[in-house]
Formats: sequence, structure tokens, C-alpha cells
Amino acid sequence: MGLCLLSDRYAYDYGHTQIPPGVRGRTSAPVFCCRPSPATPLPERNVEVVWRAGLDLQPVDLTDPVQVAWLEALIWPGEEYRLALLRAACEIARVDRPQLIAGDLRFDLPELAAQAPPGATLVVFHTAVLGYVRDSEDRAAFARSVAELDAVWIANEGRQSIPGLPEHVLRERPAGDDFLQCVDGQPSAWADPHGTWIDLRTS
Repeated sequence: MGLCLLSDRYAYDYGHTQIPPGVRGRTSAPVFCCRPSPATPLPERNVEVVWRAGLDLQPVDLTDPVQVAWLEALIWPGEEYRLALLRAACEIARVDRPQLIAGDLRFDLPELAAQAPPGATLVVFHTAVLGYVRDSEDRAAFARSVAELDAVWIANEGRQSIPGLPEHVLRERPAGDDFLQCVDGQPSAWADPHGTWIDLRTS
């Protein structure tokens, strides 16, 4: 479905700071609310995207009502507010379809990354993906393949899924559902899996 590829089409509310969409589309932009810790630096404007493409083992067809209904059914009980956000993001993706390749991140990332235009800053971003790559060596191999690219690597994952984290980081917070954001393999912040809060690491 590629919804995370369209971050510049969305708006963001950090409480005292609001970021409008970088690109205005023909449909209303969803507004994602996030509560930052006091030390967390906030953006001054939305991101600028010159090229986007994604990998998915089985891309969801957003023109298929059955597949969309399945997607909506994945929203957790008690978080029904996310349904309106999902539907708004899906509508944007139907109008402005991102390039989405049926492929496996363990094998197909280098070939896809090679299609990025020269001179652009390549950003490899993923969230809540590595937990589904069950073999730890496969996760480590993926990390090595990203490191070999001339790219900025942003991972937002459960702490046990991110390769190479030192033990003191794993023990930094009680075991739970908190995600850890890493930039180029370095842990930078703790976050809610659905982005409702972010807490910058200061140690």
C-alpha cells in the first residue's frame, strides 16, 4: 500500500508546533498527533521527497474493497480514532500512487535503491518490519546491506529486532511495547509504535 512513503502528504501536530503537508493534494491530509519529550528537536517544515519507492511481500491493493476492509480490521480495539487517519491516507495513496514493488527486503533492497536519482539523499526507512524477519542472521544481513548503500538509515522497531544494539540500551527501559528509533544504527529515541509520543535519548 505504501502509506509510509507519503509522509510529505501528511500534516503533523506536536502540540505547540504544527507542520502542514509539504505537498497539497486533491484530498484532505490526515493530521498525525505526537507528544514529544521536552528535549526532542522538532522539524521546522515537512520533508521534501524527490523520489519514493517501497518493498512489500504482498502489497495491498487500495482499489480492492476486500483488501482495504482487511487492512481496517487490523486497527487495535480502543484505537478507533486511527480509522479516520487510515482512510484519509488510503485516499491520498489512491490518487497519488507511490511506486511499490512486490519484493523481499532481505534480497531486493540494493536493486531498488539503485533506481534512486543521482544527487538525491537516499533514505531507507522502515517501521514494525524487522519483527517479522524471524531469523536474527537475516536481520543482521539486512543491516549490513543497508550499511553498504550511500543512504541514511532510519529504523523504528521493537528493540529486540534491531541488530547490533548494545546490552545497556536493551536494558534502558523495562521490557514493553516501546519502539526504538535508530539513525544509521545508532539509537536516538524511544517512541510509541503508532507514533503518538517520542522521547529523545539523552544518554
